[in-house]
Amino acid sequence: MAEKRKITVEDLYSIHSVTDPRWSPQGDEVIFVKTHINPKSHTYASNLFHVDSNSGEITQWTFGDKKVSSPRWSPNGKKVAFVSNRSGKNQLYILSKTGGEARQITDTEHGAGNPVWSPCGTKLAFSVSLKKDETIPKAEEEKKEEAQDELTPFETVTMKYKADGAGLLEGKEQHIAIINIETDELVQVTSGENSYTLFDWSPDGEKLAYSTNNEAENKDFSFNNELYIYSLKNGTREKIKTKEGYLGGAAWSPDGEKVAYTASDRTYENASHAKLWVYDSTTQTQQCITEGIDAPVGDFSVGDIQQGAGVQSVVWSDNESFYFVISDQGSVSLYFGSINGEVYPALSGSHHVYGFDVHGPSQQVIAAISTAVSPGELHLLHIPSGKNTQLTETNKSWLEEVEAVEPEQIRFKSAGDWEVHGWFMKPAGYREGEKYPLVLNIHGGPHAMYANTFFHEMQVLAAQGYAVLYVNPRGSHGYGQKFVDAVRGDYGGNDYNDLMAAVDYVLEEYGFIDQERLGVTGGSYGGFMTNWIVGHTDRFKAAVTQRSISNWISFYGVSDIGYYFSEWQIQADLNDIDTLWKHSPLAYINQINTPLLIMHSEKDYRCPIEQAEQLYIALKRKEKTAKLVRFPESDHNLSRTGKPNLRLERLNYLTGWFAEYL
Repeated sequence: MAEKRKITVEDLYSIHSVTDPRWSPQGDEVIFVKTHINPKSHTYASNLFHVDSNSGEITQWTFGDKKVSSPRWSPNGKKVAFVSNRSGKNQLYILSKTGGEARQITDTEHGAGNPVWSPCGTKLAFSVSLKKDETIPKAEEEKKEEAQDELTPFETVTMKYKADGAGLLEGKEQHIAIINIETDELVQVTSGENSYTLFDWSPDGEKLAYSTNNEAENKDFSFNNELYIYSLKNGTREKIKTKEGYLGGAAWSPDGEKVAYTASDRTYENASHAKLWVYDSTTQTQQCITEGIDAPVGDFSVGDIQQGAGVQSVVWSDNESFYFVISDQGSVSLYFGSINGEVYPALSGSHHVYGFDVHGPSQQVIAAISTAVSPGELHLLHIPSGKNTQLTETNKSWLEEVEAVEPEQIRFKSAGDWEVHGWFMKPAGYREGEKYPLVLNIHGGPHAMYANTFFHEMQVLAAQGYAVLYVNPRGSHGYGQKFVDAVRGDYGGNDYNDLMAAVDYVLEEYGFIDQERLGVTGGSYGGFMTNWIVGHTDRFKAAVTQRSISNWISFYGVSDIGYYFSEWQIQADLNDIDTLWKHSPLAYINQINTPLLIMHSEKDYRCPIEQAEQLYIALKRKEKTAKLVRFPESDHNLSRTGKPNLRLERLNYLTGWFAEYL
């Protein structure tokens, strides 16, 4: 057998991702989306694929170099609705199972998405963006006027006027519409100056479940959304009293008597755990299914491979039971629950379940699963027997060609005797007796978690001869409510101590690490922490900060989330400049001696590029070793979903800096 080669930066183009698997109503077929990068155009291309769950035969259903997403079977299993940008903007399409061209059924000005079938199979509810007083379809005169518009000033009277990845919002809100696929008749369900999130259509065809925040007096400070049941017969709606806070997806039980949904309260602001609830419409009572579990419902892992992944909040198996995922101890696992209070793992282990669907009658689950050495494949799970059959081999040939390093899980004690969990990777081709440099990689969030999932960036660093360390310090999800909340008001405190304890632990445990050649990198919160680290210790000989925060005072006013995120996380506003400055890496510029590469995206609205500019100029003024790299036409998500060629450039700069200084 030929010796495997090491993973390269360019291998990003060789990895395919499989996402959003969906059962046919009959339970013998699955559709899913497969995404790859086109090496010629440097763009993402995604298409629909079909699996016969009995034979395992896989067939490609759509072709081309555009994107498709959100495939949804019609109730009779004869059609599939999906979203595609093949016409320029995302619109809804319907494809017959018997073949032929997909038919475009929407032509909305700002695109359409999130298709939800009516139980009768003749209509689709969907989401659409609309400006104030705008309706669909637009009048021809209005379209002509907009087509003739020249550059105009942007004005706003709200604080939430921009968003990373979307830019200036121009007053657009998310609304719900319904189209009859037989007559093309279109009805706009919601309107006004609030956004609505569509969830599900009731089994009797008479109601929609959605959420909105339209009772807020001041939307700038409204961070709650409420669950509503909307009657299609008379246009009335019923508010379901939920915990005040953040509402996730909602889904009806097959008999239409119950609605399961995820929600978190505001006790710890955005650090609060999401829990699973069930509302019974017959008794008008609710119960929290996951009350006794100190872990959040949902997928809070970070990675750089799965394109367009989005796990369902909850999927009913029958009228009493359902499935969902929980992020716990660095894994995202599938759980079973019931209205009788049962909750237990349906599939546990060191893995990342990033998509799933359930066919209740056969008690089978189709799941998209990644591990530390597998980018992700579809698995067929028979719950009663525990049988697990891998259906796809999307990345098999690539994995047979390269050396993927399996991380070792580590646990160690940090400040206050708190246990911290993480992973350590030996360099690819490790040889006993040699000394190797180490790179510490810090995740963003901070309320996210590294997980037992494939991470191309980590594999690249290991392939280039570095030991790689990545851990979940205080503030990370998956280790209890107290743990995830502990970072708020303490940025640069015990989270910093956790990371330093991680370095101390591996230096003691692995004698082959050269402690004179330590590097550190991270993005977003990880970028903040990289800046903080080099301002508080000289133990690292090279650092790369990405999409970072350097100054909490200016961040308050320039980030799309700054004015509330700073108050929640740093627990200070502009009336408390001292606290904001105390937690700002820029305040410690005189103490930074580590060569620092600063990488930032031009269109990052989450951590705007002025954060990088301030840091860079301050360092250069002090004649420190620093370089600034700006990525055009890129936002906060460059490393995950950015333009593929720029993602390659980012990795080349990252590895190049460490090669030069380590």
